Amino acid sequence: MMKKLRWTMEGQSFWDLDVSTPRTLDGSASPVPTDLQLLPLGLSRGVRLSRAKQIDFMQQFMAAPFVPSYTPSHGFSLQRVFSIPFSDSGSATLLGQFNVQKFVSSLKKSGFGEMGQSISSLLQGIGRHLRDRSLYAFGISSDILLTPDDALLISFDGYGDSDILRTKAVLHHKFLHHDLTMEALSPGLFVDKSGKYWDVPSSLVIDLGSAATDSGLSYHLSMHHNAGSPSQSGSEQTCMAPFCLLPGLSAKAAFALKKNLEIWRSNAKKLKRVQPYDIFLSNPHVSLSGIIGAVATSYFGDISAGSAAEGSLQEFKGLYMQTSRIRSTVFADVFASISFSAQYGMFQRNFLDLTRFSGRFDFHSGSKFLSGAMLLIEDLSNSQHPRTESVKATLPNARFSFQQQIAGPVSFRADTGVAIDLSKAGWGSLQVEEPTFALEYALHVLGSAKAIAWYSPKQREFMVELRFYEN
Repeated sequence: MMKKLRWTMEGQSFWDLDVSTPRTLDGSASPVPTDLQLLPLGLSRGVRLSRAKQIDFMQQFMAAPFVPSYTPSHGFSLQRVFSIPFSDSGSATLLGQFNVQKFVSSLKKSGFGEMGQSISSLLQGIGRHLRDRSLYAFGISSDILLTPDDALLISFDGYGDSDILRTKAVLHHKFLHHDLTMEALSPGLFVDKSGKYWDVPSSLVIDLGSAATDSGLSYHLSMHHNAGSPSQSGSEQTCMAPFCLLPGLSAKAAFALKKNLEIWRSNAKKLKRVQPYDIFLSNPHVSLSGIIGAVATSYFGDISAGSAAEGSLQEFKGLYMQTSRIRSTVFADVFASISFSAQYGMFQRNFLDLTRFSGRFDFHSGSKFLSGAMLLIEDLSNSQHPRTESVKATLPNARFSFQQQIAGPVSFRADTGVAIDLSKAGWGSLQVEEPTFALEYALHVLGSAKAIAWYSPKQREFMVELRFYEN
């Protein structure tokens, strides 16, 4: 998915991150953990700034009285937050959303503005439409710092055009070298690889991860429990739900070893008494990074039967075991990833002082790669045309990012996946997958912070976000 427009060379890039989406007031959805090596939550970095806190910051320090967003299911909307501090260690926020597009459409349908209408009737018509509860959505959230190492987030989101009340509770604890996160969702919103959104009536996740390191060993231990039957969010169900969302319990253990290689780094001195627009984007360089790891996943309950059914359709599998006595299924496999990053410019001057390109190649299953490579060698040695499935198994998932400064703190950014269409003659042709385009505004005085306005053509979603300390 969109990976939240994060750079492919980040320290914990291989673990799945929550996907940003304007479909909820919370502004996020969890990726469906269909790949064996990916973990269900974006918890590698600990607690992110909540959506309400982002909007509150933009209102107070960026002169933005309203924050816009767009999604096909709701149209164009405006959001505003009212903050209520109740102690030095906590605050509550009320987030309100007004559906501008639906309001304008309702006015047009009622014949608003036709000739002969008096001012009083016009005002009465506006007031009548403004009383329509389907135009509004409200969210109440509370951020509480329990101790210097413990943070609790509780939120409730209600929508005037739906009976769904989304509740969320996240407890995050920082150990010396680990992060522990417990998250409960009711219902939980998930998004699969094809861009479909799914509601799971109840979801509970406990995740223990090693603290982010620039290189070396990192690991995650995760437990995920789903209750209730998943349903497609916002539309009629057109396909079966992913097996990972079925009722049941899953447990994962993943380990990865990362190594960075710096090919070149500029020794040019920065401009004196000129602060870079972003300190994380102020070092010209060319670098490589490699990750290799292993993961084991165990499924129990209905989710076990679903995983076995889906796994039986796959030609290449890692270690696979199933037992009917306790209705459990175990998968194990290895994975690898190769990343690169190149940057020109120090992001200090007003024009063309930042050009950045990065990419990542993910081999999601070592067993699939080896099996596909053996079949490919067999076909070539027998002078046969390579089978499509064997070629596909050896190809990595590729994703690229490009960023270019336009003027001052403003830069353009594009993030997209690239795949080879093997249905075409010969070796096929390249095709772009899930592109996302954005304008970034670096908040100069904060060292490393940015406001991002992004648009996803595939999802037809638009959103404005605030990010801190992300390169």
